[in-house]
Amino acid sequence: MRIHQFYLVSTPIGNLGDLPARAVEILGSVDAILAEDTRTARVLLDRYGIATPMRPYHDHNKERVTPLILRELAEGKRFALVADAGTPLISDPGYYIVRKLIEERIEITCIPGPSAVTAALVLSGLPPDRFTFFGYMPRKPGERARAIGEAADNPYTSIFFESPHRLLSTLDALADGLGEREVVVARELTKLHEEVARGTAAGLRERFGSSPVRGEIVILVRGAGRRRKTADGNAGAGG
Repeated sequence: MRIHQFYLVSTPIGNLGDLPARAVEILGSVDAILAEDTRTARVLLDRYGIATPMRPYHDHNKERVTPLILRELAEGKRFALVADAGTPLISDPGYYIVRKLIEERIEITCIPGPSAVTAALVLSGLPPDRFTFFGYMPRKPGERARAIGEAADNPYTSIFFESPHRLLSTLDALADGLGEREVVVARELTKLHEEVARGTAAGLRERFGSSPVRGEIVILVRGAGRRRKTADGNAGAGG
């Protein structure tokens, strides 16, 4: 196996058993692991008996910490960056240091693995051939309305992350902006209470409004003008 100096390691999005075997090997062999939340990472590392030292790395310390990491890399040390859940850099810190590593011509590779984006997409029943990932739905109403407007005009499947306490207000906004367009809410992916709910935004608002919503959430929106396909691959009615 080729030895790199910096690894981007994907971690489980829910079920801790989903950590790839190669990720276990790399996390156990590097000099240090960079994590946005070391407490979250510790739960995973303890599950696999990995004792590698950890360091916090997030948007609030990246400019201060990155030069120190670059210095240690120049001395021959090896690092891994993990996300709290899923693939690093996807709505997670890491892009800043990756750009610096590329500028310094330091060898980088990734250990692919779980991703909430692709897991939700393949479970949604929406066209998976082309999609747009928007990251987290904006909190401010005006920015959220603009994002929903982009999704309304997007010919391909649109994907958003959302928090459980904002789900209902976001579904209200989606109902206003999308009408009867098909929407999918996927939550607790790979966990015991995994749920994938399909319908209109208004219908989903009614469904989730009756009890508290928990877990990480992915919202998917059918692309403008994309037609459904039936089980035999023929186009069916859709909008």
